[in-house]
Amino acid sequence: MDERLKFIARLLDGDSMSTVCRDFNISRKTGYKLLKRYRDSGLHGLTDRSRRPYRQANQLPFQVETLIVRLKRERPNWGAPKIRERLRRLYPDIHCPAISTVHAVLDRHGLVKRRKRRRNKATGTTLSSGLQPNDLWCADYKGEFMLADRRYCYPLTISDHASRYLIACEALHTTKEAYAFSVFERAFKDFGMPAAIRTDNGVPFASPNALFNLSKLSVWWLRLGIEIERIKPGHPQQNGRHERMHLTLKQEATKPAAANFLEQQGKFDDFIETFNAERPHQALDMAVPAERYAPSSRPYTGLEDIDYPFHDKAVTVTACGRICFNRQKINLSQVFDGQTVGIKQTDDHIWLVSFMDYDLGYFDDETCRLEPLQNPFGPKVLPMSPV
Repeated sequence: MDERLKFIARLLDGDSMSTVCRDFNISRKTGYKLLKRYRDSGLHGLTDRSRRPYRQANQLPFQVETLIVRLKRERPNWGAPKIRERLRRLYPDIHCPAISTVHAVLDRHGLVKRRKRRRNKATGTTLSSGLQPNDLWCADYKGEFMLADRRYCYPLTISDHASRYLIACEALHTTKEAYAFSVFERAFKDFGMPAAIRTDNGVPFASPNALFNLSKLSVWWLRLGIEIERIKPGHPQQNGRHERMHLTLKQEATKPAAANFLEQQGKFDDFIETFNAERPHQALDMAVPAERYAPSSRPYTGLEDIDYPFHDKAVTVTACGRICFNRQKINLSQVFDGQTVGIKQTDDHIWLVSFMDYDLGYFDDETCRLEPLQNPFGPKVLPMSPV
């Protein structure tokens, strides 16, 4: 605020806009914007303004949602198109939502009649106890550190929750998705597949801007029949056993760091052998992880085709994350690139998009904009795991 007052004072004293902007290290566009705010509102115009958008994306005002629910209860046999049209006529001054948005509101309030019972309805993943080997694997990147050759190393680690067995510790030069794929595929080939994998909400395990925060890696896990579990943001203790292993890894295999990636991987391989076969673990009654772990009975055989017998059609998602429907393009998410989704009509002009047994959202054939359903993959609270 003080700097803005000084800026305006210089202009009022007769200094040129170019000179004052250069002295304050701002653009002339910003300078003229501040001057306009001062002329329009005086000193009050120079105060900080909220950066909160006037309208939140995908967020319907609660008053409009209340009107939709009330109209549906007054006309229980009307579908979303008729409710929307009635809303538009009764309240012409408000912004009328899309048909799919109206349908999503009705569904959220339990006002949509299901024509057909959906098989294996997704109830969302829960954070499991992982009592037996391969019930639950935990994965994370140990914090990056610099090698002697001045390059950063990002160790990707995978462990079995029940036995503490360290399945993989790979020295990578990046956290990009492509390299994580190869590490997990090798782990699946060597040890079979777990029932679930628990991670945090970071890349490449999740994508903050994608539908349901899914990533291509987590979509691949779902295709393999592996449930995804995510800890609550800011609560690493929910993955406590894995984090405790990271502390031991840091102490024994990264200080000092090796000269290059090849030598650092050698240190990690030695650590895996010691941690699994030699180091007793108090939580295992002083047994070593190798004495408690056995490979999974679910072998890795690649991906099977997805079948949607109860949907009207199956559509392949394009590389840009869209599905084509009646010569219209519906934006889904790039994380589903190459995946097959099912589409079926649930009401007049309303279509449901499903991936495997998970319902993603509705779209209407007027706007062709997907209205996502409740996120089944959101983080849930879990008590602290014992270490």
